[in-house]
Amino acid sequence: MNQILLLEDLPQIRHWMNALVSEVFPQAKIYEAARVHDALELVASTRFDLALVDLGLPDGSGVDVVTALREKQPEAQAVVVTIHDDDEHLFPALQAGAFGYVLKEQARELIAEQLKRMSQGEPPLSPSIARRVIAYFAAQAKAQAPIDNSPLPHVSLTERESEVLLRVAKGFTLPEIAVQLGLSRHTIADYVKQIYRKLNVSSRAEAALEAQRLGLFRRA
Repeated sequence: MNQILLLEDLPQIRHWMNALVSEVFPQAKIYEAARVHDALELVASTRFDLALVDLGLPDGSGVDVVTALREKQPEAQAVVVTIHDDDEHLFPALQAGAFGYVLKEQARELIAEQLKRMSQGEPPLSPSIARRVIAYFAAQAKAQAPIDNSPLPHVSLTERESEVLLRVAKGFTLPEIAVQLGLSRHTIADYVKQIYRKLNVSSRAEAALEAQRLGLFRRA
Protein backbone atom coordinates (compact mmCIF):
# COMPACT_ATOMS: atom_id res chain seq x y z
CA MET A 1 0.00 0.00 0.00
CA ASN A 2 1.59 3.26 -1.12
CA GLN A 3 -1.15 5.86 -0.66
CA ILE A 4 -3.88 5.55 1.97
CA LEU A 5 -6.90 7.76 2.66
CA LEU A 6 -8.09 7.95 6.26
CA LEU A 7 -11.57 9.44 6.67
CA GLU A 8 -12.50 9.99 10.32
CA ASP A 9 -14.00 13.10 11.91
CA LEU A 10 -12.97 12.59 15.55
CA PRO A 11 -9.36 13.77 16.05
CA GLN A 12 -8.50 11.23 18.75
CA ILE A 13 -9.75 8.27 16.72
CA ARG A 14 -8.12 9.64 13.58
CA HIS A 15 -4.79 9.85 15.40
CA TRP A 16 -5.27 6.30 16.73
CA MET A 17 -6.08 4.97 13.26
CA ASN A 18 -3.14 6.83 11.73
CA ALA A 19 -0.76 5.19 14.19
CA LEU A 20 -2.28 1.77 13.52
CA VAL A 21 -2.10 2.14 9.74
CA SER A 22 1.47 3.42 9.95
CA GLU A 23 2.39 0.30 11.89
CA VAL A 24 0.74 -2.06 9.39
CA PHE A 25 1.91 -0.18 6.27
CA PRO A 26 5.09 1.65 7.36
CA GLN A 27 6.02 2.78 3.83
CA ALA A 28 2.62 4.27 3.01
CA LYS A 29 1.77 7.94 2.72
CA ILE A 30 -1.39 8.69 4.68
CA TYR A 31 -3.86 11.40 3.71
CA GLU A 32 -6.35 12.46 6.38
CA ALA A 33 -9.85 13.87 5.96
CA ALA A 34 -12.50 14.72 8.55
CA ARG A 35 -15.42 15.34 6.21
CA VAL A 36 -17.00 13.74 3.17
CA HIS A 37 -16.38 16.88 1.11
CA ASP A 38 -12.65 16.86 1.83
CA ALA A 39 -12.39 13.15 1.13
CA LEU A 40 -14.16 13.51 -2.23
CA GLU A 41 -11.73 16.26 -3.22
CA LEU A 42 -8.82 13.97 -2.38
CA VAL A 43 -10.35 11.11 -4.37
CA ALA A 44 -10.65 13.44 -7.35
CA SER A 45 -7.00 14.53 -7.17
CA THR A 46 -5.01 11.65 -5.66
CA ARG A 47 -4.68 7.96 -6.49
CA PHE A 48 -5.20 5.68 -3.50
CA ASP A 49 -4.47 2.02 -2.87
CA LEU A 50 -6.59 1.86 0.27
CA ALA A 51 -9.22 4.00 1.97
CA LEU A 52 -10.34 3.51 5.56
CA VAL A 53 -13.75 5.16 5.76
CA ASP A 54 -15.97 6.05 8.70
CA LEU A 55 -19.69 6.24 7.95
CA GLY A 56 -21.22 8.86 10.24
CA LEU A 57 -19.61 12.18 9.34
CA PRO A 58 -20.62 15.83 9.95
CA ASP A 59 -21.54 16.48 6.31
CA GLY A 60 -22.88 13.12 5.19
CA SER A 61 -22.12 9.44 4.91
CA GLY A 62 -18.84 7.74 4.12
CA VAL A 63 -20.80 5.55 1.69
CA ASP A 64 -20.56 8.47 -0.76
CA VAL A 65 -16.77 8.20 -0.60
CA VAL A 66 -16.90 4.42 -1.13
CA THR A 67 -19.08 5.02 -4.19
CA ALA A 68 -16.74 7.69 -5.54
CA LEU A 69 -13.76 5.36 -5.18
CA ARG A 70 -15.57 2.56 -6.99
CA GLU A 71 -16.43 4.89 -9.87
CA LYS A 72 -13.19 6.86 -10.16
CA GLN A 73 -10.59 4.50 -8.73
CA PRO A 74 -11.91 0.93 -9.07
CA GLU A 75 -8.49 -0.49 -8.21
CA ALA A 76 -8.57 1.17 -4.77
CA GLN A 77 -9.83 -0.89 -1.84
CA ALA A 78 -12.33 0.84 0.44
CA VAL A 79 -12.69 -0.56 3.96
CA VAL A 80 -15.36 0.77 6.29
CA VAL A 81 -14.18 1.28 9.88
CA THR A 82 -17.15 2.12 12.05
CA ILE A 83 -19.15 1.54 15.23
CA HIS A 84 -22.29 0.68 13.24
CA ASP A 85 -23.05 -3.04 13.02
CA ASP A 86 -26.67 -2.84 11.82
CA ASP A 87 -28.09 -3.77 8.41
CA GLU A 88 -28.99 -0.15 7.62
CA HIS A 89 -25.30 0.79 7.54
CA LEU A 90 -23.71 -2.52 6.53
CA PHE A 91 -25.50 -3.39 3.31
CA PRO A 92 -25.49 0.06 1.65
CA ALA A 93 -21.72 0.14 2.25
CA LEU A 94 -21.21 -3.32 0.72
CA GLN A 95 -23.48 -2.48 -2.21
CA ALA A 96 -21.52 0.73 -2.78
CA GLY A 97 -18.37 -1.34 -3.23
CA ALA A 98 -16.75 -1.64 0.20
CA PHE A 99 -14.04 -4.33 0.18
CA GLY A 100 -14.28 -4.84 3.93
CA TYR A 101 -16.22 -3.80 7.03
CA VAL A 102 -14.42 -3.52 10.36
CA LEU A 103 -15.88 -2.58 13.72
CA LYS A 104 -13.94 -0.11 15.86
CA GLU A 105 -14.87 -2.00 19.02
CA GLN A 106 -12.48 -4.80 18.07
CA ALA A 107 -9.10 -5.05 19.73
CA ARG A 108 -6.40 -3.00 18.06
CA GLU A 109 -4.36 -6.14 17.37
CA LEU A 110 -7.28 -7.78 15.57
CA ILE A 111 -7.87 -4.79 13.32
CA ALA A 112 -4.16 -4.69 12.49
CA GLU A 113 -4.17 -8.41 11.64
CA GLN A 114 -7.22 -8.00 9.40
CA LEU A 115 -5.52 -5.18 7.49
CA LYS A 116 -2.33 -7.20 7.13
CA ARG A 117 -4.22 -10.10 5.58
CA MET A 118 -5.42 -7.84 2.78
CA SER A 119 -2.07 -8.49 1.07
CA GLN A 120 -3.21 -12.13 0.74
CA GLY A 121 -6.47 -11.12 -0.87
CA GLU A 122 -8.59 -11.60 2.26
CA PRO A 123 -11.20 -8.88 2.77
CA PRO A 124 -11.21 -7.53 6.35
CA LEU A 125 -14.59 -8.42 7.79
CA SER A 126 -15.39 -8.53 11.50
CA PRO A 127 -16.73 -11.98 12.54
CA SER A 128 -20.05 -10.57 13.75
CA ILE A 129 -20.46 -8.76 10.44
CA ALA A 130 -19.75 -11.96 8.50
CA ARG A 131 -22.46 -13.74 10.47
CA ARG A 132 -24.91 -10.91 9.79
CA VAL A 133 -24.18 -11.09 6.06
CA ILE A 134 -24.73 -14.85 6.02
CA ALA A 135 -28.00 -14.54 7.92
CA TYR A 136 -29.21 -11.86 5.54
CA PHE A 137 -28.45 -13.83 2.40
CA ALA A 138 -29.90 -17.00 3.90
CA ALA A 139 -33.15 -15.17 4.64
CA GLN A 140 -33.21 -13.66 1.16
CA ALA A 141 -32.65 -17.04 -0.47
CA LYS A 142 -35.41 -18.62 1.62
CA ALA A 143 -37.84 -15.82 0.76
CA GLN A 144 -37.13 -16.06 -2.96
CA ALA A 145 -37.07 -19.85 -3.23
CA PRO A 146 -40.78 -20.41 -4.03
CA ILE A 147 -40.83 -17.94 -6.90
CA ASP A 148 -37.34 -18.27 -8.33
CA ASN A 149 -37.36 -21.17 -10.79
CA SER A 150 -34.59 -19.94 -13.08
CA PRO A 151 -31.76 -22.41 -13.64
CA LEU A 152 -28.54 -21.72 -11.76
CA PRO A 153 -25.40 -21.25 -13.85
CA HIS A 154 -23.08 -24.20 -13.51
CA VAL A 155 -20.01 -23.59 -11.37
CA SER A 156 -17.59 -26.44 -10.93
CA LEU A 157 -15.92 -26.42 -7.51
CA THR A 158 -13.85 -29.28 -6.20
CA GLU A 159 -14.79 -30.85 -2.87
CA ARG A 160 -11.89 -29.05 -1.21
CA GLU A 161 -12.85 -25.71 -2.75
CA SER A 162 -16.41 -26.20 -1.48
CA GLU A 163 -15.08 -26.89 2.02
CA VAL A 164 -12.98 -23.73 1.94
CA LEU A 165 -15.82 -21.61 0.52
CA LEU A 166 -18.24 -22.76 3.22
CA ARG A 167 -15.79 -21.79 5.95
CA VAL A 168 -15.05 -18.43 4.33
CA ALA A 169 -18.80 -17.77 4.17
CA LYS A 170 -19.18 -18.68 7.84
CA GLY A 171 -16.69 -15.98 8.78
CA PHE A 172 -13.63 -18.07 9.66
CA THR A 173 -10.24 -16.46 9.04
CA LEU A 174 -7.68 -18.03 6.73
CA PRO A 175 -5.51 -19.27 9.64
CA GLU A 176 -8.58 -20.82 11.27
CA ILE A 177 -9.56 -22.58 8.04
CA ALA A 178 -5.98 -23.82 7.66
CA VAL A 179 -6.10 -25.42 11.11
CA GLN A 180 -9.53 -26.94 10.49
CA LEU A 181 -8.47 -28.54 7.21
CA GLY A 182 -4.90 -29.37 8.17
CA LEU A 183 -3.38 -27.19 5.45
CA SER A 184 -1.03 -24.23 5.43
CA ARG A 185 -2.35 -20.68 5.53
CA HIS A 186 -0.77 -19.96 2.15
CA THR A 187 -2.47 -22.98 0.62
CA ILE A 188 -5.84 -21.76 1.90
CA ALA A 189 -5.12 -18.30 0.48
CA ASP A 190 -4.48 -19.90 -2.92
CA TYR A 191 -7.76 -21.79 -2.68
CA VAL A 192 -9.63 -18.59 -1.82
CA LYS A 193 -8.15 -16.77 -4.82
CA GLN A 194 -9.10 -19.66 -7.10
CA ILE A 195 -12.63 -19.82 -5.68
CA TYR A 196 -13.17 -16.07 -6.05
CA ARG A 197 -11.94 -16.31 -9.65
CA LYS A 198 -14.29 -19.19 -10.47
CA LEU A 199 -17.30 -17.53 -8.87
CA ASN A 200 -16.41 -14.06 -10.17
CA VAL A 201 -16.66 -12.51 -6.71
CA SER A 202 -14.34 -10.17 -4.85
CA SER A 203 -15.55 -10.07 -1.26
CA ARG A 204 -16.50 -12.34 1.61
CA ALA A 205 -20.07 -11.03 1.40
CA GLU A 206 -20.38 -12.11 -2.22
CA ALA A 207 -18.76 -15.44 -1.36
CA ALA A 208 -21.39 -15.98 1.34
CA LEU A 209 -24.15 -15.37 -1.19
CA GLU A 210 -22.59 -17.84 -3.62
CA ALA A 211 -22.20 -20.46 -0.91
CA GLN A 212 -25.88 -20.09 -0.10
CA ARG A 213 -26.84 -20.22 -3.78
CA LEU A 214 -24.81 -23.38 -4.31
CA GLY A 215 -26.49 -25.04 -1.34
CA LEU A 216 -23.34 -25.51 0.73
CA PHE A 217 -25.09 -24.61 3.98
CA ARG A 218 -27.65 -27.37 3.41
CA ARG A 219 -24.85 -29.90 2.93
CA ALA A 220 -22.91 -28.82 6.02
